[in-house]
Amino acid sequence: MSNYLHFLAHQLKGWPQQNYYLFFFSLGCQIMTLVNSPIIALTITTFIGTTLGVLCILAINAAKSVNGWLGLLSALCFIITGFAAKNYLSMAEQLAYVVTLDLPVLMSANWNVNMVSKIRKFTGKTWFVALASTVVVYFVSGYLIGTFTNDPRPWVDAISFSISLTAGVICFLRFNNQYFWWVASGIAQMVLWFISFRQGSATLAMFVNSSIYLINDVLAFTTSPWYNKKERARLIKEENNYSEKEETVGDVTHA
Repeated sequence: MSNYLHFLAHQLKGWPQQNYYLFFFSLGCQIMTLVNSPIIALTITTFIGTTLGVLCILAINAAKSVNGWLGLLSALCFIITGFAAKNYLSMAEQLAYVVTLDLPVLMSANWNVNMVSKIRKFTGKTWFVALASTVVVYFVSGYLIGTFTNDPRPWVDAISFSISLTAGVICFLRFNNQYFWWVASGIAQMVLWFISFRQGSATLAMFVNSSIYLINDVLAFTTSPWYNKKERARLIKEENNYSEKEETVGDVTHA
């Protein structure tokens, strides 16, 4: 357990500086939003979820697998927020993240080992499959949620869900092309939560959170190891040094 906690602590280090700046900027925005809203259980839950959610997407940006725990905890908060707003597909979206991103990262030791060195790119076939899957999920989810629930924004909800679900799968498969989907997802979520806020179904915090997600996704194209070769090489070297250090400590401990 001690080694695992040390591993998680290590995963919070070595991020691009811009990631830390963005987190504290987001934290400031969310605190201002919180103090200007009624302090009730829902707003506090939303604040916790948005704070952990931003840490999660920044961890993914930095190719750090601590996003598993951060994503799992933030998903629980966002499911509560989505239920209160009747954005039922946003709840399904969080469950999809748990299934495609959080649980696999937590349960698969192989996924966590030198993850940054396993980044790959789409081929023409995978582009087609990803785009077609997004469209199919959009129409199916929009129809089902509009038919069987009282979701007031089924097709707007479906746009966000379909893009985000596909992005989660692409991320788990370690394709850097995920960020085209994450950018589109950020825009779709901003629209969804702004409409929800205007209709009195949600707090402004979720819109602010989505805008921070969008900034992070755009930032990923320049500073993230998913695209920045120099940053990727630095992290590969860092992970190799960390692994060698852990093996040395283990040898000394068992000697």
